[in-house]
Amino acid sequence: MSAGGYKCSRCKRDVTLDEYGGVRCPYCGHRVLLKERSRDIKEIDVR
Repeated sequence: MSAGGYKCSRCKRDVTLDEYGGVRCPYCGHRVLLKERSRDIKEIDVR
C-alpha cells in the first residue's frame, strides 16, 4: 500500500494527495482515485 493510500483508477499508479493539489492524479490527470484498503482481517464479536 502506498503512503497516501490512493490509486488512480485509470493508470493504476499509487498517488499521494497533498493539501493544495486537489483530487487529481499527477501522472495522467484523471480525477477518480480509489482508496486502498488494508489487507488485515478484522473480527468483531456481535451479540
